[in-house]
Amino acid sequence: MNADNKRLDRVLAGAVLALLILPWYRVRSGFFSFDWIGGIFSNEQLRPGLVQALGGRWQLLPLIALILWVLVLRRAPSGPERGRRLVLIGALGLGWLAIEGLAIGTRGWNWGLLEQLFGEIGGQQAFGAGAVVLGVAFTCFISFGMAERGALKGDAFVLTAIAVLILLVTVFVFYPILSIFTGAFQDLDGSFTSEGVRKNIVDPKIWSLACLTGSGNCGVAWRTLFLAICTATATTFLGLAFALVATRTRYPFKKGLRLLTILPIITPPFVVGLALTMLLGRSGTITQLIQSATGMELGRWIYGLTGIWLAQVLSFTPVAFLVLIGVVEGVSPSMEEASQTLRAGRWRTFRRVSLPLMAPGLANAFLIGFIESMADFGNPLVLGGSGGVLSTEIFFSVVGAQNDPSRAAVLAAILLVFTLSAFVAQRRWLSGKNFATVGGKGDGGSHAALPARVAWPVLTVVTLWVLFTITVYAMILFGGFVKIWGLDHSLTLDHYRRAFGISFEGGLRWTGVAWNSFWTTMTISILAAPLTAAVGLLTAWLIARQKFAGKSVFEFVLMMSFAIPGTVIGISYIMAFNLPPIQMTGTALILIACFVFRNMPVGVRGGVAAMAQIDPSLDEASLTLGAHSGRTLRRVILPLLRPAITAALVYSFVRAITSISAVIFLVSAKYNMATSYIVGLVENGQYGVAIAYSSVLIVVMLAVISTFQLLVGQRKLRRPKEARPSLSEAKA
Repeated sequence: MNADNKRLDRVLAGAVLALLILPWYRVRSGFFSFDWIGGIFSNEQLRPGLVQALGGRWQLLPLIALILWVLVLRRAPSGPERGRRLVLIGALGLGWLAIEGLAIGTRGWNWGLLEQLFGEIGGQQAFGAGAVVLGVAFTCFISFGMAERGALKGDAFVLTAIAVLILLVTVFVFYPILSIFTGAFQDLDGSFTSEGVRKNIVDPKIWSLACLTGSGNCGVAWRTLFLAICTATATTFLGLAFALVATRTRYPFKKGLRLLTILPIITPPFVVGLALTMLLGRSGTITQLIQSATGMELGRWIYGLTGIWLAQVLSFTPVAFLVLIGVVEGVSPSMEEASQTLRAGRWRTFRRVSLPLMAPGLANAFLIGFIESMADFGNPLVLGGSGGVLSTEIFFSVVGAQNDPSRAAVLAAILLVFTLSAFVAQRRWLSGKNFATVGGKGDGGSHAALPARVAWPVLTVVTLWVLFTITVYAMILFGGFVKIWGLDHSLTLDHYRRAFGISFEGGLRWTGVAWNSFWTTMTISILAAPLTAAVGLLTAWLIARQKFAGKSVFEFVLMMSFAIPGTVIGISYIMAFNLPPIQMTGTALILIACFVFRNMPVGVRGGVAAMAQIDPSLDEASLTLGAHSGRTLRRVILPLLRPAITAALVYSFVRAITSISAVIFLVSAKYNMATSYIVGLVENGQYGVAIAYSSVLIVVMLAVISTFQLLVGQRKLRRPKEARPSLSEAKA
């Protein structure tokens, strides 16, 4: 039995299992409750696909016929002809699943034309485990068929990874976005109309340039673009400064520095905004001190683009640092030593050797900062004042008094154009350049020290930023231990008791009001983090190392999920997954899916930047020695991607806990996330409990992040000094 038949047999077994045993339609109590086992044949909704088809659901018969066709093909010799038929079977199967799932709803046909053509039909529920497994099987048939036809040198692992990722991106990125954009061309009764789009696309509130002439405010599109450029520039500069201080200086507080750089991203954004208001607002602590000392009236300067920019820089600089730290560490010391051997000074070495080799990381950090600013919702909501940005305008277009989905779609399209422009500019800048610094030979050199003209400004900026960050978080910590922040500063522990109280009367009881949302948040975040990292880094490997048709489109669609505001993502998920064929609203699965496909672009960009420094000859050597692509990825590439793995795990875990814009639409009474619960506390005026809850989340996230770093470990690019042989030992 050859390898082609072995993998085909495994997938065939899964497809047959899906048709014979697994419930075809969604189990209301949840698949993993296993309540369906007892009633799999007695309960009509729990029956497997084969029983459903034989029981009158004729729309499932073509799927069974396709599986029988594969069973017949199993006996044919593997080769291009069988491969062509497997591709055809997989495409027909996926196409039929999509068509019959979208065409038939809970009450019958979803489109009146089909009812006129085929008559009435019984309704069907959303797809269950059987349909999902069969869909994955059809996807594998496509990839196996392409491998037998010789695509990508017959590498079935790479082809299957590409096919499965395309399926996941189609279902969880493209389909929800398409759902919300189709709503822009629908009237209240569901009929087609383009009036709303035509009216909003030329709205002067979006495109006005009156601010340039001093006769008014600029449109929301230009305000958002200007803010994103300023934020991306500042976060990239600060992220590089932190990375250089952490790796190239003798800064005495490096461990504390690394801790402070991740604090802002493990804090709910509205908490940072509230702390900035208490510090720099009209009645803020620092504002009052400045007014008392100088008599200057600072006013409400914190509300508007300036305040949003400050909050975004504070929030997103750690993301740039996480992307850049691995890139800065990956620059080969031997290249810097060679430059200095040729009598180049430290400044010239840094400017002409070190900095150009960091270009992939700088470009990716800028792109992520730009996209983060564009998609940010919490900071503009708290500090925006009268000057909104695209994300808040989209939110109020959908849920506000306007109730104008066409305006929301137009604004989202504008946001995508800006993001795509940044993406294309980054690709053009990096195209045709080689930044590989990690090769097959060991590197025992030491990184060159920073030149004085770089070291002193960087140390000064980092120190000032550290002091500012400590002040902000001191205010947050202080707010959890006083009765009423800003009014009554009497010390108390009542907020922590109310949120996380424990009683031992009659056994251990979790009496605090925050425990339910806390455990739900931890469970969902811990499940989402490794999935996000795995999908993101696998995608990065495919983008950086493989060539296949449509790769650029595939990469853009991935970034699109990151660029669209979380508000739009949340609403699009509700519109897409509230009805068959895929129904996930009110479940933990919709939250996990949202987190995975919203946050994985960070893992993608970090992985692409890291792999740009790894010489492709390492992959080729492994393949030449007989290892297949999967083994090469696991044994060669992943150990060198540990900084990127840590960044993906940390970022995805943290964003799953601190995300608010998408989560607020997707939570339910059973699965209520921490940020949604904290927003409810703030709306009810319980600021102390909200801050106490946020403080506990920060401590827990720090502990989990430390655990991730210990589990992943550190990348070893060169031997430590104590392990290197001396000259006499080497001669011996």
